[in-house]
Amino acid sequence: MRPDRIGLGVTLALHAFAAAALLSYEPARRALLAAAPIMIDLIAPPRIEPPKPQPPTELPRPKPVAKQIERPIEPQIIAAPAEAPSPVVAPPPPPIEVVAPRLPEPAPVTQPIFNADYLDNPAPAYPATSRRMGEQGRVILRVLVNVRGTADEVQVRTSSGFARLDDAARDTVHRWKFVSAKRGAEPVAAWVLIPISFRLEG
Repeated sequence: MRPDRIGLGVTLALHAFAAAALLSYEPARRALLAAAPIMIDLIAPPRIEPPKPQPPTELPRPKPVAKQIERPIEPQIIAAPAEAPSPVVAPPPPPIEVVAPRLPEPAPVTQPIFNADYLDNPAPAYPATSRRMGEQGRVILRVLVNVRGTADEVQVRTSSGFARLDDAARDTVHRWKFVSAKRGAEPVAAWVLIPISFRLEG
């Protein structure tokens, strides 16, 4: 509670107490009533002026923030390095010619021999039916001679035109003996062509 209000209350209480004391004393009350009417002067409480409104405190104005303008990023131009002068390239050395060692040429192959006198190879017999019918001609046989000098296979290369003459020649040559082919001094198997003629004499 404020002090001025407390003082006012105390003053009023004292006046009321003094008045009550006087009124309770009979001679004094009578003297007072006879003398003059009782006047009570109430002391008005002092006028309390409301506090003056204080001017509003101005808040500090915010400092203007400088707006940063974003500058566009300029593309960086990277300059290509200056082209270095091309080094002088020496001509490549001439290729070295590698000469392979020359292999010895293989020895030539000699053909099988079938007409040597010492072989005693008989001529094919003329078929009797072919004689009667006047069949004659020349047949060429292709014979595979093995390293032992015998015929492994006999084929008709060129026919005489008559099967009886071809069969007679083939059967006979299949029993012949040969000198096998040779590569150098080594015997090898090889093919040989054998012509056989069938001719009727007048």
